Amino acid sequence: MSRRRTLGTKKKIALLVSAATVAGGGAFVMASTSNAAPTPKSASESTVCLGLATALGNNQKFIADQRARPDAQSEARIANREAVVAEIKRKQEASGCVVGESAQDSQAAQPAQPSAPAASAPAASAPAAPPAASAPAGNGGGGAAAGQQVCNGSTVTLSGEGGAPAASSNQFPAGTKLKVTNLDNNKSTTVEVTSVSGSCVLLNNAAFEQVREPGKFLIRRAVIQKVG
Repeated sequence: MSRRRTLGTKKKIALLVSAATVAGGGAFVMASTSNAAPTPKSASESTVCLGLATALGNNQKFIADQRARPDAQSEARIANREAVVAEIKRKQEASGCVVGESAQDSQAAQPAQPSAPAASAPAASAPAAPPAASAPAGNGGGGAAAGQQVCNGSTVTLSGEGGAPAASSNQFPAGTKLKVTNLDNNKSTTVEVTSVSGSCVLLNNAAFEQVREPGKFLIRRAVIQKVG
């Protein structure tokens, strides 16, 4: 006959406590794992994504403007920029950014500024009008003198176009020479405007490589001057 071994009351309690402890610990580990927050992007990754998003927004705005006001060259320009948009999206995917995410260049916010003088115009006297008219001329850049700083407050991104170092602009006609200095690394380049864009100044790939910091697609602190 087999003899059954019975556990004492104290041993039963000890076993139950151990099992509860193990189960509780496992549940805690699972809860901690499931509630873990996603790893945020580093500062460098955020800068890369913001630069690409800004470049994408500039090109998309240019395409929209060309379709709204077409001319004889619009179809060719749109085709070129659509290829650039596709390339930027590939770079977004490769960099771990949100593909298709776009952001308007900070220069796009400047047209809202004239609304402030307009609101104060009724309270201003007649002689105050000439200074208000001269302010946009200095910021616009098109009529700037040689050596004058232009595109104040504008960030600089790439247009995505290939070829020799060059720039595109919605402020300056083709043939205008601009000097772009990146204040974060003191690198500068002088380029000629060769095409139209949706921002004050965009650098093509070759020009952008001459002044950018490694791994960045956005220049936040830049000085842009018109060359004689």
